[in-house]
Amino acid sequence: MSYKEMFSPNLIDLEINGKDETSVFELVSHKLNELGYVNEGYLQGITNREQDFPTGLITQHLNIALPHADPEFVEKPFVFIARLTEPVIVKQMGDSQKLETQNLFFLGIKNPSEQVGLLQTFMNLFMDKSFVEKFKNAKESQEIYQLFAENI
Repeated sequence: MSYKEMFSPNLIDLEINGKDETSVFELVSHKLNELGYVNEGYLQGITNREQDFPTGLITQHLNIALPHADPEFVEKPFVFIARLTEPVIVKQMGDSQKLETQNLFFLGIKNPSEQVGLLQTFMNLFMDKSFVEKFKNAKESQEIYQLFAENI
């Protein structure tokens, strides 16, 4: 499966209103479950994994988080793009320091061998100032979908 196939306009929400990481995870888990991308254990799975292996990243141009659960909670591969109305605190990958972000990319990976490549792809994209500017300025789901479809 190509990474591009993991993106879809219906997996982008630019108005998520969560007061903290937990409520954002609940909102996104509910949507993904309704759409058939994850099973009932996903919320607990993503919460546990994020506690053990935080995924916040400070990139040169934008703070992001790349939360993901273990493959048994994923029914079909996806990337869910969540832009929050207000920033939340997440923990940084590696050292668990706190960082603020409004942009979370939930990675639904069925094949664990694809995880490193997908994470690397995201890091490369978010080091590209031009890509980040386009991402920040995009106001519609379709615009963001196109941006990723053209660059992933």
